[in-house]
Amino acid sequence: MSKLTDVPKRILIGRALRSDKLGETLLPKRVALPVFASDPLSSVAYAPGEVLLVLSIAGVSAYHFSPWIALAVVVLMFTVVTSYRQNVRAYPSGGGDYEVATTNLGPRAGLTVASALLVDYVLTVAVSVSAGVENLGSAIPFVVEHKTLCAIGAIVLLALMNLRGVRESGKLFAVPTYLFVAGIFLMLLWGAFRGLVLGETMQAPTAEFELKPEHQGLAGFALVFLLLRAFSSGCAALTGVEAISNGVPAFRKPKSRNAATTLAMMGLLAVTMFCGIIALAMATDVKMAENPAQDLIRDGVPVGDGYTQHPVIAQVAEAVFGHGSFLFMVLAVATALVLFLAANTAYNGFPLLGSILAQDRYLPRQLHTRGDRLAFSNGIVLLAGAAVLLVWIYGADTTRLIQLYIVGVFVSFTLSQTGMVRHWNRHLAAERDPARRRHMIRSRAINAFGAFFTGLVLVVVLATKFSHGAWVALLGMVIFYGTMTAIRKHYDRVAAEIAADDASPDESVRPSRVHAIVLVSKLHRPTLRALAYAQLIRADHLEALSISVDPAETKALREDWERRGVNVPLKILDSPYREVTRPVIEYVKGLRRRSPRDVVSVYIPEYVVGHWYEHLLHNQSALRLKGRLLFTPGVMVTSVPYQLQSSEAAKKRARKRAEWSAPGSVRRGPVERRPKEPNRKG
Repeated sequence: MSKLTDVPKRILIGRALRSDKLGETLLPKRVALPVFASDPLSSVAYAPGEVLLVLSIAGVSAYHFSPWIALAVVVLMFTVVTSYRQNVRAYPSGGGDYEVATTNLGPRAGLTVASALLVDYVLTVAVSVSAGVENLGSAIPFVVEHKTLCAIGAIVLLALMNLRGVRESGKLFAVPTYLFVAGIFLMLLWGAFRGLVLGETMQAPTAEFELKPEHQGLAGFALVFLLLRAFSSGCAALTGVEAISNGVPAFRKPKSRNAATTLAMMGLLAVTMFCGIIALAMATDVKMAENPAQDLIRDGVPVGDGYTQHPVIAQVAEAVFGHGSFLFMVLAVATALVLFLAANTAYNGFPLLGSILAQDRYLPRQLHTRGDRLAFSNGIVLLAGAAVLLVWIYGADTTRLIQLYIVGVFVSFTLSQTGMVRHWNRHLAAERDPARRRHMIRSRAINAFGAFFTGLVLVVVLATKFSHGAWVALLGMVIFYGTMTAIRKHYDRVAAEIAADDASPDESVRPSRVHAIVLVSKLHRPTLRALAYAQLIRADHLEALSISVDPAETKALREDWERRGVNVPLKILDSPYREVTRPVIEYVKGLRRRSPRDVVSVYIPEYVVGHWYEHLLHNQSALRLKGRLLFTPGVMVTSVPYQLQSSEAAKKRARKRAEWSAPGSVRRGPVERRPKEPNRKG
């Protein structure tokens, strides 16, 4: 059975890697940029569209506010990037916002940040993949018709790619990410050349459409609220910035400097592409509507349900390059690919953060274990499962999912920068060197401004998006917070319960006597082996125990016992209801009640079989008994194996597999290879 499951595992994720190969998975800057920055870089494919979608509520006349909204997003992006450059230098261990908040603001603040980031990572996968499916659907109609299924398939494929390890997935993601960035800059340069130098008029496919506003003539508070909502939607361009601070350990040395450089490169590229697409959208007269079937008017009538509204980036590319042109198709494919791969930011950040939280006993310890390819496999699988659930519930609709987005990330932004202010205050109190104090004061000012600005944006996001779906993200944060708190309490309670008593360790651990019981069904070789082993242990009292469910078999067992002269007393319990498990449990509990300080040791003969289907035919009673006895205090359960002939084939298969690549060898250590025997001739 193990071999049957191991072969497809090796095909999907590759051979297991030794623990000492971990250093080979570290990333240079050229690979780290697409791995950790693909989310903010790819967000330019949907963030400009979300700005125009919100502004369309007030009609085309509101579009002239989009450059000012873009400028506000640029200022925010540079503020966040500059602030996080201080983070990666001060905290290079990879804890990121969680470590900063926990260290400087306390465990509750740290847990709040962790909850926000976990939710945001799940939403990053759901939004990026859904947007990728929608962009790919502009060229392939089949994808739009089955976008939920295609999105789920993409999430599963990404999970498999990441299970192969960070380095391999980084190489796979570098090509489409750089192709996307190059395609965007080519589109911006060619569009600027055509418009400014050649004086040509470029028109988007929706340029001739009219836009029916939901609320015409907005002014005063209503207009301000609409602009703030459009700004909060544009802030989707900032998602993923924090991933680099969480992924500093994955960088090559010097880790902090490489991470800070990657942050600066990412911020510069993202804001340039975001502003450029907004400018070209205005120049080509792109029209977007939250309800295109009713609000987009063509020749005086609504376009209807049969119309598919393509993303802003696809419309701009069609206006600049021409519909169906080679460059248009290349950019469409690159956009779809980079949006799929943008989820890699979360596939790197979520498992790493989950590992740190598991180490701090806030999540199950299994999330701290590296898999065969040195990736945190359990975290990757958990993230993929949660993203699949979200995509299925929301039908892979980017516009609906985006409403849940960015709440979590701005919670972590604000608390992290506040924590950094406390960090610099603490160090300034002890620092006396003037040069270092000036550097710390400058860093504190940067982080203080970052905390104020991101906190202000968080208030705007909550006020403008709460009723549109942000409450779901907040609910997810509360659920994560409550679950992690409960897990920590459980681990603490167990640790306190099993802690050894230093005052009198012998009296608290050593029992007064051991009462050994060998369970017997028939007197055969497995039973004789179990009896011999139990006698070897030299318990204070040893007896064999059998449950009588068939009088004829019980009589035969007693006669065979006496005939062989077994020197262990046989006790037979009647079971009028033909149960086996309950009489044994009640008998053991009775022994414990009579002598609470005694330990009862139960020996269970078991067959060792060589085929998975043979497990269905043997050891079922033993499994039930072990499951019940484990919950009985003061009871030790020992399985005494007896190998059947079919197990020999299993041993040969296991030996061959061990010599190839033992499953789990990363966790248990390498398998020792036996020296080959010399060839004998003659």
